[in-house]
Amino acid sequence: MQSKIRLVVALLLWGVVPLAIAQSASDESAYLEALYFQLHRDPELSFKEERTAARIADELSALGFEVMRHFGGTGVVAVLPNGEGPTVLMRADMDALPIKERTGVPYASTAIGMSIDGKEKPVMHACGHDVHMTVLVGTARQLVRVRDQWRGTLIMIGQPAEERGAGAKAMLDAGLFTLFPRPDYNLALHVHAGLPAGEVGYVVGPALANVDSVDITVYGVGGHGAYPHKTKDPIVLSAQIITALQTIVSRELSPLEPAVLSVGSIHGGHKHNIIPDEVQMQLTLRSYTAEVRAQMIAAIKRIVKNLAVAADIPADKMPKVVLNDVYTPVVYNDPVLARRLAAVFAARVGANNVKKMQPVMGGEDFGRYGQEVPKIPSLIYWLGAVDREKFAAAKMGGAPLPSLHSAFFAPEYKLTIKTGVATMSAAGLALLGKRMGTEM
Repeated sequence: MQSKIRLVVALLLWGVVPLAIAQSASDESAYLEALYFQLHRDPELSFKEERTAARIADELSALGFEVMRHFGGTGVVAVLPNGEGPTVLMRADMDALPIKERTGVPYASTAIGMSIDGKEKPVMHACGHDVHMTVLVGTARQLVRVRDQWRGTLIMIGQPAEERGAGAKAMLDAGLFTLFPRPDYNLALHVHAGLPAGEVGYVVGPALANVDSVDITVYGVGGHGAYPHKTKDPIVLSAQIITALQTIVSRELSPLEPAVLSVGSIHGGHKHNIIPDEVQMQLTLRSYTAEVRAQMIAAIKRIVKNLAVAADIPADKMPKVVLNDVYTPVVYNDPVLARRLAAVFAARVGANNVKKMQPVMGGEDFGRYGQEVPKIPSLIYWLGAVDREKFAAAKMGGAPLPSLHSAFFAPEYKLTIKTGVATMSAAGLALLGKRMGTEM
């Protein structure tokens, strides 16, 4: 009996809101653990999340949400009206990665899926989307239990294809903000591979970057390597282009404007003594503002064209610069919302467990929800996922921590999920309207 009392008190201090919820915390933890194991064992790739989406839809439907399935492909939209008040959208991404799991955990994935290149590959939740979905369901269960304490509309979405940067666009194009109530706030979280479980982190303003993929084809006039003067060598021209592109960030952008330009792939030729007809390159661009993004793209086109002219490439063989259609916009955390919810998180899990963090150059298509005009205040925050002992050991020079997208990434799921549900539930209660006479 005393141990149960201590558990209830601890959970109340932890911030899992009302006593009725705290009293059922052990059963709830076991329920969410089982859900997490299933999601982890049975991952699916982008736009193929059929079983995953069905499970999330079933969970939310059982709680009384009005559920739309197969929205924007394999997406799930669940709506819970609860009187007049604000509308809050919470998103969890559902897709996994084509990676063979090597964590050694007993619930490891052995799934195989068809990747975008048409080949069968091992599949793994190496980016924590299984945690995100479990937290979404856990938060829904918490908020339904205390729906007498809030008013408004809760929208929960299971989003496909975040890893391809295409899922948010697919759901928006399908009418997410026109067929369903338009949110007053958008919320999401993402596990962090460098933050201890039990902690959360937040960023004010730009949190994750604009991400563009650029394909460049450099053409030439091929020939024998022994007679280079009779050719127009696209390999030499490509080398000049790559070197010149590095001056865009270092010499054309303000030193106060963060940006990244990386050439991730270059392919040309197939034999020692043959100068090829073309070379293909793939670039990734990262930035935080629309102005810097546009400046980088324009500079790439200018440099590529003019170096080709300088190399006397014929007019009908000018290089092609193609901007990939899948563009992930900046994730901008509304400053007022970010600071407000940081205080809410601190009240729930303790100020020492809430960290103000720096933006990163990674991409996340959650940013699209906040960019729709008129813009909606949005926040994505980091959810610590690292075992505390392993984190401390790594800081002391021990084994390095596996990163996201690593075959070895295995969150400390119990505390991570508990913290995610506690903070996301608290955020929802803070943003949804209060019932008259209810103290929150």
